[in-house]
Amino acid sequence: KQWYQRRVAITAGIHSPNTGIVDWKRVACAYGDDFEKGGGTILTQHEVTKIKDVGRELRLDIKGPSSRIIAKHVITCAGLHSDRVAQSAGGKTSPAIVPFRGEYLELRADKRYLVNGNIYPVPNPKFPFLGVHFTPRMDGAIWAGPNAVLAGAREGYSWGDINPKDLVEMATFSGLWKLALPNLSYGLKEIAKSALLPLQIADLQRFIPAISAADLVRGNTGVRAMAMASDGSLVDDFTFDQSCHGMLHVRNAPSPAATSSLAIADLVVERAAEQFGL
Repeated sequence: KQWYQRRVAITAGIHSPNTGIVDWKRVACAYGDDFEKGGGTILTQHEVTKIKDVGRELRLDIKGPSSRIIAKHVITCAGLHSDRVAQSAGGKTSPAIVPFRGEYLELRADKRYLVNGNIYPVPNPKFPFLGVHFTPRMDGAIWAGPNAVLAGAREGYSWGDINPKDLVEMATFSGLWKLALPNLSYGLKEIAKSALLPLQIADLQRFIPAISAADLVRGNTGVRAMAMASDGSLVDDFTFDQSCHGMLHVRNAPSPAATSSLAIADLVVERAAEQFGL
């Protein structure tokens, strides 16, 4: 409604008064606490390099404090590395993960009054990116953006983050070329917006014309684990893979995966019970 977001220039919109925001770091920590209270153990700095079926057990080769872990059942959900982990266990090569970096701007504190709540555009069905939007944060900050730029590494949170192995994988993946070449102008525009702040601001001004370059500073970035098929299509649904008995790979859990995390957990448990015969 226009009266709710008085400074938003829109033709029409849907007001969702019950939409909320949360601190997802705290939510993740709470999930971890519940898991540990239930008898689970969380091991950080344990990189899984290979998973092998050794009869009635599964052996996880680890780079870290423990060199090997033995398990009866394994569920993997490795985000930016989900394809590599699945393939290390004999899983399918497709879909592959291609990293896209999203760069946000942030409203200066004295300009936060311009936004009264979440402002989202109608998404382009051709791409699974939301497009630029305005998101209030738990600390009072207002994030604006993001763009969508092909990252130079799976952990490529800035232009300076380059990983040769990741670049070679992307350059030799036919699916990326099949997506990139027909949409070259779109990709170049996103790169230009990353380099030239006025271009990114122009997108934001479509929604709030009163915003100017002086009202914004560069903010945080994130990397999206985009699952892509070998034909260049973007996978926008949940994808599971089973490389052997006792193993389930969550290959793709697209947005809104965080918001829907508890429902997704129910789905994973259902799939695991079915495939493991539990």
